[in-house]
Amino acid sequence: MHTSHSCHCHEQDAHRKQSHEHHHVPPKGEKLLIVTLLNALITAVEIVGGLLSNSLSLLSDAVHNLGDTLAIAFAYIARRIGNKQADMRHTFGYKRTEILAAFVNASMLMAICLFLLKEAYERSLHPEQIQGKMMLIVAVVGLVANLISVLVLQKEKEHNMNTRAAYLHLLGDTLSSVAVIAGGIAIWLYDLVWLDPLITALVSLYILYHTWGVLHEAVSILMQTAPEGVDIPMIIQKIEVLEGVHDVHHLHLWQLNEEQIHFEAHIKVKEGISIEQLDEMRKQIQEILSAYGIYHSTLQIGHDCCEGHIPLIVNENRD
Repeated sequence: MHTSHSCHCHEQDAHRKQSHEHHHVPPKGEKLLIVTLLNALITAVEIVGGLLSNSLSLLSDAVHNLGDTLAIAFAYIARRIGNKQADMRHTFGYKRTEILAAFVNASMLMAICLFLLKEAYERSLHPEQIQGKMMLIVAVVGLVANLISVLVLQKEKEHNMNTRAAYLHLLGDTLSSVAVIAGGIAIWLYDLVWLDPLITALVSLYILYHTWGVLHEAVSILMQTAPEGVDIPMIIQKIEVLEGVHDVHHLHLWQLNEEQIHFEAHIKVKEGISIEQLDEMRKQIQEILSAYGIYHSTLQIGHDCCEGHIPLIVNENRD
């Protein structure tokens, strides 16, 4: 005679470990607004200066700044939306808005750099006369404004991917301004016009290198990839050695944003387990997860919950 057993579901609320929650203060949106306005000013000045001086590196820096202005404005808007509370339609809230903004920011920056590389190559084949003195003056103005913007976001860049993407935009602009100043001096004094496309290419390659990391991280979160540093096979092994556990299946691990890691799994247990033992098992599993910084989990615990499931292979893709 077959006896039917119902599954006991245990959900761990995000607030169970309030002492372990992330307490950093998010960057204020007003700071992003400040750097947006500064970047808009730099863009206007460099467009005029680039046209008057015939400097590609100055015009390319203006295009760069224009893209940054739009990107940082997007970051500011995303921050405002991301702070909205969850509702019945958006039960996870709006925090992923900032990840989307970081993805767009990084993608835009990489596209701009590729465009600048193309322009630098064409200018290197056909050098043109440049007014180095005007190029130098405009670049100095851009440098001052960029330095102010970088300092504004300096402390917050480590706490938020979206702000870090904006910071990289500004850091690239600052380095570009330094390079343009050096080029302006050389062109003004020694008429070394070939430095103009060279500076453009070097700055573009530098930004491409550093932006790739932000783009990769944003894509990983949007694709719900398990975060790096969380050893899933080891988690499975630790759970399956607990007394009364048969196996772990239907496991999913993903990040909502940079701070929140979510975990869900079905835990098949042996027959004869009491409610008290199941509750103790749940607590032990939650302790295992907390060691990896996972405080948002949903555990479905029971036996014969999922007939025909395929157990996870814990040694898959391991060295």
